[in-house]
Amino acid sequence: MIVGPAGRSTGVAPAPLLLGQAAVLVPVKAFAVAKRRLGRALSDDERRALVRRLAEGVLAAAAPLAAAVVCDDTEVADWARGQRALVVWEPGRGLNGAVEAGVGRLAAMGVEHVTVAHGDLPRPSGLGRLEPFDGVTLVPDRHGNGTNVVRVPAHSGFRFSYGPGSFARHLAEGARLGLPTRVLDLAGLSLDVDVPGDLEWA
Repeated sequence: MIVGPAGRSTGVAPAPLLLGQAAVLVPVKAFAVAKRRLGRALSDDERRALVRRLAEGVLAAAAPLAAAVVCDDTEVADWARGQRALVVWEPGRGLNGAVEAGVGRLAAMGVEHVTVAHGDLPRPSGLGRLEPFDGVTLVPDRHGNGTNVVRVPAHSGFRFSYGPGSFARHLAEGARLGLPTRVLDLAGLSLDVDVPGDLEWA
């Protein structure tokens, strides 16, 4: 389901010209349960505030591209509309399913390339200005294990596989599809906030 800025379900995709040929998709988990591991260092209110602030920074860094938030939480959907992001409502799919469905929705709206970025990047500058590339672009986390940013052709059928070791799996997925794949070592986009030790970046 696509939910427009005014909060009503449209049933069908809005006009493609609202987004353009490239867009950024940000999966955002319910604020109440996101980043629970930070609870060892932050109160619940502090954790929720941090999660919101980081996600807002990622949406801002999507410029000049349009941004969409894929979620299954009404509080997140309301917040995303307040950030002038398109809301893609995909309940009950899990992270990988929600991202794949979100990419599919954007493809149906005329988007040719989708950049998927997690909402926990503390220094996301340049996210919306990645150099164009016809294949798959991967930005691994600073450990070379996870995948902080993935840019894919929207109609490629790319299967997302987040979690520990996702970077290697995403490399393999690009090869499975026969798509050229580039890996970008970008210091800012390689940082994410998962555990208390990462708070130095936030």
